[in-house]
Amino acid sequence: MSRRALVTGGTGGIGFETAVALAKAGAEVVVAGRAKTKVDHAVAAVRDAVGTAKVEGLVLDLASLASIDSAAAEVLATGQPLDLLINNAGVMAVPERRETADGFELTFGTNHLGHFALTGHLLPALLAAPAARVVTVSAKVARDKGATLEDPLSVESYAGMAAYTKSKLANVVFTLELARRASGTGITAVAVHPGTSATGLQQHLPKYAQVLASALLERFVGQSPAEAARPSLYAATNPGIKPGDFVVPDGRGELRGAPHVAEMPAAATDPAVGRRLWELSEELTHVSYTFQ
Repeated sequence: MSRRALVTGGTGGIGFETAVALAKAGAEVVVAGRAKTKVDHAVAAVRDAVGTAKVEGLVLDLASLASIDSAAAEVLATGQPLDLLINNAGVMAVPERRETADGFELTFGTNHLGHFALTGHLLPALLAAPAARVVTVSAKVARDKGATLEDPLSVESYAGMAAYTKSKLANVVFTLELARRASGTGITAVAVHPGTSATGLQQHLPKYAQVLASALLERFVGQSPAEAARPSLYAATNPGIKPGDFVVPDGRGELRGAPHVAEMPAAATDPAVGRRLWELSEELTHVSYTFQ
């Protein structure tokens, strides 16, 4: 039986390349994205790239708890186990503070709370798989000196990259806490830093910065989206991966290179921080995990 995988943000960039690679490897792939037109286009593109692809689409807006609930219910209704959940989607550097449909700051709400809720809803399908993996895509900013989860919803003050840093640190903290709580269940939680690549993630940057990123990232200091997908694929498929691992590129500055396991950001390793984030996430999303 082929493995079944769900990739959030699978309509473009690293997520799309992850979906293509998994389809090439024979997995049944669910491509999830906010807009049905983009989802349909991505599904067709995966089939064009992989003639034998078993791929389907799923409309999922991580900035809406109602959409997450509906999408998860659609996945669970198939009755099939879920072997891989790739929590890849994200937003970055939104210039002004915006809120999700449920009143959360948009970046933290999408990048962390949305994936927290989705993973919790999909837990029955993950537990039904013999050895499921939850791969959550973080970023190098999780290592930034002074990175913290204080004021997670940026109520007291807001800056686009500061909100992004909080959300990416939360991705790693979530991974470690999920690894602790899922111990003995067969679920392996792994975090990933993909390196640097010019993708749709830069859409909220000023126009001049987008042009600069497009011109420089891939050619000089970064890598293509397909190359940036390698850490996610390594985390999803390498047999030596352990719960709580952090997979990053091995090149200078972790900008690009072959994937390997590195140390977790120091700010993420305190179990007390993990418990507080988990409890806050449950309170805000009304999603509780049951590991049985």
